[in-house]
Amino acid sequence: MARRPGAPAAYGEEFTFVSPLVKYLLFFFNMLFWVISMVMVAVGVYARLMKHAAALACLAVDPAILLIVVGVLMFLLTFCGCIGSLRENICLLQTFSLCLTIVFLLQLAAGILGFVFSDKARGKVSEIINNAIVHYRDDLDLQNLIDFGQKKFSCCGGNSYKDWSQNMYFNCSEDNPSRERCSVPYSCCLPTPNQAVINTMCGQGMQALDYLEASKVIYTNGCIDKLVNWIHSNLFLLGGVALGLAIPQLVGILLSQILVNQIKDQIKLQLYNQQHRADPWY
Repeated sequence: MARRPGAPAAYGEEFTFVSPLVKYLLFFFNMLFWVISMVMVAVGVYARLMKHAAALACLAVDPAILLIVVGVLMFLLTFCGCIGSLRENICLLQTFSLCLTIVFLLQLAAGILGFVFSDKARGKVSEIINNAIVHYRDDLDLQNLIDFGQKKFSCCGGNSYKDWSQNMYFNCSEDNPSRERCSVPYSCCLPTPNQAVINTMCGQGMQALDYLEASKVIYTNGCIDKLVNWIHSNLFLLGGVALGLAIPQLVGILLSQILVNQIKDQIKLQLYNQQHRADPWY
């Protein structure tokens, strides 16, 4: 039976459980990271296209590839959050919440496992650094990253400066025709006060010298020990960074779950209204 003209609106026809604040806060939250993800992908693609074909030999440590992969995953994830919140789509919102929860748990598990199995984590870091040394000349971005790290931590190589012999250009073998044979990159050299022009050949022949002689010209300690010491002395800083990464994820999970529950309540209300429209006393 239809409602009489002039009768008051049925309960729920204008009322909604969905909070506009939660809905649009979640939308703009995802929109911000959606834009960031597109910028990451664009920068990664540009960096990838500007490289030579030889750089393809080291995809595992390629910052451009890493940037593209992370950007694409973030793009897909935030796309679900944006469209799901705007269209009040439960499926997209639950996908967004589930994926964000999985990412958060993986990060938490990686942190715990890295702390518990610190020796194995150190071995993995050593493997990555040695792989990067091997491909030092293959990728300009990787080269700049290694040079920055060696200057930042005042170190050279993985365990010592002689690790650079793993690179085909710096190898100390007699049959190596490279002019950089038995050398190390300039970023291993001790800083020279008031130096106007960087001497890129300062590491020439350093691997042929013993530890004491080489230490007068270059850093002889490896970067792995320096990195471990830096981590131990900056635990509060790293904890703050980890917390800064975790808070947006937890906020996204919380907002999406609140919105999903509100949408479900609204659906129940609409079904209730439809079932009682035939009631003459409704």
